[in-house]
Amino acid sequence: MSEAPVLITGGAGFIGSNIADSFLNEGCEVIVFDALARQGVETNLEWLLSRHGSRVRPVISDIRDAGALEEAVAKAGAVVHLAAQVAVTTSLDLPQDDFAVNGQGTLNLLEAVRRKGDGTPVLFASTNKVYGHLGALELRAETDRHVPADPAIAENGVGEAQPLEFATPYGCSKGVADQYVLDYARTFGLRTAVLRMSCIYGPRQFGTEDQGWVAHFLIQALEHQPLTLYGDGRQVRDILHVRDAVAAYRGVLRNIDALSGRAFNLGGGPENAVSLRIMLREIEALTGAPVDVRRDDWRPGDQLYFVADTRRLQQAIGWSAKTGWREGLRDLAGWIGENSALIRRVRALQMEKLIA
Repeated sequence: MSEAPVLITGGAGFIGSNIADSFLNEGCEVIVFDALARQGVETNLEWLLSRHGSRVRPVISDIRDAGALEEAVAKAGAVVHLAAQVAVTTSLDLPQDDFAVNGQGTLNLLEAVRRKGDGTPVLFASTNKVYGHLGALELRAETDRHVPADPAIAENGVGEAQPLEFATPYGCSKGVADQYVLDYARTFGLRTAVLRMSCIYGPRQFGTEDQGWVAHFLIQALEHQPLTLYGDGRQVRDILHVRDAVAAYRGVLRNIDALSGRAFNLGGGPENAVSLRIMLREIEALTGAPVDVRRDDWRPGDQLYFVADTRRLQQAIGWSAKTGWREGLRDLAGWIGENSALIRRVRALQMEKLIA
């Protein structure tokens, strides 16, 4: 990879700051391009600056600003594109804003890289939501989880051959971006790859009800606050610790010449598949106290079951999830406990924005 800085859009976010830290730990320079629109992410930038000083190059801007983005791309040796509007609920309220960030913002980035013309690689953070509701997937409801009737899916998860079926404005905007990133490899020869992520969790995540559910559940429980369970609680997700997500991004970037133009599922896989009900029981065991759970109706776009089949990624770069979900949950609980004052401050800011 080039010795020029790595550009991480959304670099002050949860995943972005962890990826940035991994590069900075190796002596690289990182351009952290972030609008700081999400409450709490400014503390992630402060954390990076305190650890790595001048090797962190902050650019406080929005990916809708094509000029600022082009200036940042001009200095970069590689791009990890994580900047996004990340909540389905927000996309339902503000679909035009959602598309402007996720769709147009990604196109701004691709055009900046294309005009630069030096083969700068681009990794894009996509989502399992590009597969839609998965309503045709036959499931059976067990006591605490939904289970696929197809034994192959039950064993391996949902693979990249699953037809795309964008649902909700968020799924549409991320899906459009996903396809543009792949097409710019085919049509213009850019070195791009897509990672379709399941639920990533871990330190530096300030989870909310709308995004980052593992951290949200754990923070609410540790703060002795109620949380709302939407639907029947049997929804299953394969959760992946951020350390393992960082390793995947780094591995794909190292092998971008061989992997350009390809999409990969990224999640914890069947070994880390857990339902909301099972997660709540584990949190109660971890905290030693019952969780105050409220109930509400299903939310639009909520998949009853999504577990990523990650065999394509494993075969491509030898990657696999190393952190079991129970171990990862304990790790996150430790970080939350060590940063309780910070989390309370961030939560207060989130509530102020919600009220406003």
